[in-house]
Amino acid sequence: MTRTAIVTGAARGIGAATARRLAADGHAVAVVDLDESQAGATAAAIEAGGGRAVAIGADVSDADAVAAAVARAADELGAPTILVNNAGILRDNLLFKMAEADWDQVIAVHLRGAFLMSRAVQAHQVDAGWGRIVNLSSTSALGNRGQANYAAAKAGLQGLTKTLAIELGRYGVTANAVAPGFIETDMTRATAERMGVPFEAFLAGAAKEIPVGRVGQPDDIAAAVSFFCSEGAGFVSGQVLYVAGGPRG
Repeated sequence: MTRTAIVTGAARGIGAATARRLAADGHAVAVVDLDESQAGATAAAIEAGGGRAVAIGADVSDADAVAAAVARAADELGAPTILVNNAGILRDNLLFKMAEADWDQVIAVHLRGAFLMSRAVQAHQVDAGWGRIVNLSSTSALGNRGQANYAAAKAGLQGLTKTLAIELGRYGVTANAVAPGFIETDMTRATAERMGVPFEAFLAGAAKEIPVGRVGQPDDIAAAVSFFCSEGAGFVSGQVLYVAGGPRG
């Protein structure tokens, strides 16, 4: 069955790969990102492949922007019953160097954003008696030096996920989280640049620490999200799946 999905942070990386995968699964996709023009590239790629998509610019930490984005997705594509909360930012620093703004911004985008989007979309899901929410956590939820803000946000998303599963299950809505390990994206490239390490060397070093012997790709994460969004995953809820090339969690 064709559903309408909303994917946040979908202009590039994991979000773009997830939007494309859900479109390939037969869903209409609202591609949400802070910059609507950048989201447009993902939406255009979906439409070029024969899918239905719309690009929507929105700050997921802004309640009014979220309400407007969800309303627009419903108007242009149909009531959204699949939500992937992927939007995120990095403001890495050691605790003693971390500014309050660095903490607040990361928590706002990851946690407040997922809360606002989930609250807005659940109304459509409850009306439909069916829904899927997938939150993007991270192996950093287990703790990571220089990421007190990011780790706290990603761990918080796991608690949010489990609570949504409990509250919304009776309405036919599941909530799960995917926790990526090291994925080759613009975000990890920026981390390498900040560390002063060539990106290829950064990738090679990371791959040596991963049991399967390679770093992850955005499509690896999209495949896991696709499963959680499928009809067949209706009895799987409140789970955290580490997609990291080896055991975590």
